[in-house]
Amino acid sequence: MSASSHGRAGRIVHVAFCTGVFVFLIAPILVMMPLSFNAEPYFTFTDGMLRLDPEAYSLRWYREIVGNEAWTRGFVNSMVIGIAATLLATALGTLAALGLSSRAMPARRLVTSVLISPLVTPVIISATGMFLFYGRVLPDLFGLNLVQTHLGLILAHTALGTPFVVVTVTATLSGFDANLTRAAASLGAAPWRVFWKVQLPLIAPGVISGALFAFATSFEEVVVVLFMAGVDQRTIPLQMWSGIREQISPAILAVATFLITFAVLLLLTVEWLRRRGAARATA
Repeated sequence: MSASSHGRAGRIVHVAFCTGVFVFLIAPILVMMPLSFNAEPYFTFTDGMLRLDPEAYSLRWYREIVGNEAWTRGFVNSMVIGIAATLLATALGTLAALGLSSRAMPARRLVTSVLISPLVTPVIISATGMFLFYGRVLPDLFGLNLVQTHLGLILAHTALGTPFVVVTVTATLSGFDANLTRAAASLGAAPWRVFWKVQLPLIAPGVISGALFAFATSFEEVVVVLFMAGVDQRTIPLQMWSGIREQISPAILAVATFLITFAVLLLLTVEWLRRRGAARATA
């Protein structure tokens, strides 16, 4: 067999293996999407759906989540908490990454390890620690209890989202030419002007990617919300959790379909930003 035949056979095996892994990982998730259009209140494919009968499909569960106050309140809470936490995480993570990129930063590895520790710490441990800190330590020291408040959830989600910003911005800064900032400073630009006019435009893809990951982390977080949320702070994931435990409804599948679509759009956006950043770096 020639070398070219070996190469073609290797590519076929590689594609087949990757396809099998993709199907194995994605199939259990994608099966929920057609079920969300089920006209009947079942979590299984009906005979009509299998026959592709149009009457077996319906938007009733999507109309239910739109018209249900609990779902709409959860969506509003998720958006408010997610956007606020993303803004804070992006600002803090970007500033931290800029500091860590400086060789004059003392104990850079130790500080980096501490900042990204939420990525490797089990969420249940982080949630327990946040609950004790915001519900026990702060009240004892300052008389401020942030449990069952929007501010407490925003701060907790900020702590979970900041490491993503730190990682993405740090990776972007690894290819940043420091001579540009030195040149701008030598021409008399103030540090804040150097950041806004020189650094930020070049690291924007990394900043935006980190912000998207921080928002996704906040929007889909449920464990911390279980510990810290009250009735008025119920988010979409917590509403789904409660729906599974208390009243099983295919409306959960409609919400899951929305979250899957959101995740796919997020990944496509991140990939577009990555390619744009790579193209800018090679230009």
